[in-house]
Amino acid sequence: MTVYLLAGGGTAGHVNPLLATADRLREREPDATVLVLGTSEGLEARLVPARGYELLTIPRTPFPRRPNADLVRFPARWRATIAAARRHLRDRGVDVVVGFGGYASAPAYRAARREGLPIAIHEANARPGLANRLGARWTPFVGVTFPSTRLPGARVVGFPLRREIEQLDRAASRAAGAREFGLDAGRPVLLVTGGSSGARRINDTITASVESVLGAGWQVLHLTGGLREAIADPGLPGYRIVGYSDRMDLAFAAADLAVSRAGSATVSELAAVGLPAVFVPYPVGNGEQELNAAETVAAGGALLVADAAFTPAWVEGTLVPVLRDPARIAELAARMSAAGHRDGADRMVDLVLAARDAGRR
Repeated sequence: MTVYLLAGGGTAGHVNPLLATADRLREREPDATVLVLGTSEGLEARLVPARGYELLTIPRTPFPRRPNADLVRFPARWRATIAAARRHLRDRGVDVVVGFGGYASAPAYRAARREGLPIAIHEANARPGLANRLGARWTPFVGVTFPSTRLPGARVVGFPLRREIEQLDRAASRAAGAREFGLDAGRPVLLVTGGSSGARRINDTITASVESVLGAGWQVLHLTGGLREAIADPGLPGYRIVGYSDRMDLAFAAADLAVSRAGSATVSELAAVGLPAVFVPYPVGNGEQELNAAETVAAGGALLVADAAFTPAWVEGTLVPVLRDPARIAELAARMSAAGHRDGADRMVDLVLAARDAGRR
């Protein structure tokens, strides 16, 4: 019986592909043991046990980004964290370590290296994180979501998707999606989402422009995220404001076009189900969201607009003409679907099994 340790966490971008891969491993090898290594502070502390997996924890030990007191203390903390990870590997008889980035991954890679265990890596973003850049030095089994991702030995496996997204038939589920959100299944729907915490620029622009969108004959399903309390519902017919939904599959099924940030999971899910999009990349960070969207934009399935440029004037001058052109929407959808991949979970599991078999040899 194989024991797999999946390491990662901190954000949904790390936890969701980890859980999708864990689920697929459990489906394909029911007698295997699947453990998760994370921290007690990240999203994994809640999501992993809720999904039925045992969470092993290590201290959160971020790499210092500038010279300060943390830099002086870091070497001792790093050694202690690696030692804790090694104890988990030994105590649970782990055979393979699979990392998804985040605070738990780098110590897991180093511990696996010292224990002589095979390593497999998944990098969700077009621009890889520090942990996966480190781990890729120690394994040839590196899977990436986007062809542009630069890691040694990388092969494209796509993004491991949740089963409900992977198997979604948008056309067959459209009526159910409309019922879920109180929409008219016979009229087109613009889905607006900034993620679980919301996106102020997207929310502000859409609330200021919603009458123009409605005037184009569209409905709006606005998922406002954590900023729900800041938005007053004007009570306009066809405008649905929802703070959060755990049925994104039905939101995708109800929609004909999305406006969203360009996190790796969002881009991958929209492409997989063939839902065209206007991507408004998060303007803070290393520019990874613009890179995440690049493939679908180049394929003609999505539009890209900078955060600062996503204004009511842009909606009126660029988005509304697109909404008034059904042929353009249909072409965007076809091109988005062609750019998508639904088999990321299986392809990632294939990579994990290849790492396992190589370790046995």
